[in-house]
Amino acid sequence: MSSSRSARVRRAPSASLDRGALERELAAGLAQLHLELPEAAIGKLLDYLALLSKWNAVYNLTAVREPRAMLVQHLLDSLAIVAPLAARGAAPGNGGEGNGGEGNGAPRTGAEGEPPGSDAPYRCVVDVGSGGGLPGIVLAIVWPRTRIHLVEPVGKKAAFLRQCAVELALAHVEVHASRVEELEPGSSLAPDLILCRAFASLPDFVSGIEALVGPSTIVAAMKGVVPRDEIAALGGGWSVAEILPLQVPLLDAERHLLLLERSADRGTRARSDTHPDARAQAGRDGPADH
Repeated sequence: MSSSRSARVRRAPSASLDRGALERELAAGLAQLHLELPEAAIGKLLDYLALLSKWNAVYNLTAVREPRAMLVQHLLDSLAIVAPLAARGAAPGNGGEGNGGEGNGAPRTGAEGEPPGSDAPYRCVVDVGSGGGLPGIVLAIVWPRTRIHLVEPVGKKAAFLRQCAVELALAHVEVHASRVEELEPGSSLAPDLILCRAFASLPDFVSGIEALVGPSTIVAAMKGVVPRDEIAALGGGWSVAEILPLQVPLLDAERHLLLLERSADRGTRARSDTHPDARAQAGRDGPADH
């Protein structure tokens, strides 16, 4: 994790925590984030944490070593973006998939062709520079009907991600052991959400994903302190449309979710907001309720 996202975790009285203690802290964190997850999803989050801790001893996936710190700085940090992104994803004005998808304002469907909901606010998500699976694996657990693409060029990290997909039974996850610039958009890779966490500078991020971004694609970056220099350095018609402060339970550090947009896409997105099909869908389905 970059220095801009360094954090101080509020310490609990006990230095070592078992799974039961971790589960209680996770449940408390989910309550603070107003997220309601089924027991199976909570179990998978804890299983993922156990995998991350085990593999980290050999593969050095993260500088965070202690399980409780991982829970706060990785799991809860990633879970903090679920509600704001789900609300935007389920909104009918966001159109469909990005490149080659339903980006004409028609109601978006989930991974199995069903209407979007709390477990499928997006059809196709790309996590750039997924590393140890953050936030991609977490989103895959929370959104089981959304196709999740994890892009990670480092071989050992990509191997860990594939192992997570197998052991956690995440059949809707696909791992790409390559740079994001090498991916080609198509019917199986048409994202309506592209995001990154502690990846690269904003200019490098948007440059790498340019070919994957469609007129209705939501582009998001997880950051610590707002990176004013990176925002000022954006070019190619890119700008930050919205900066959302995030409150991560048990974490004494700034967190922000930045939503980016291209000037060329603004008119298309605005038109999709007033599309008759979108207005009709709005009457049937509100934003995902977390």
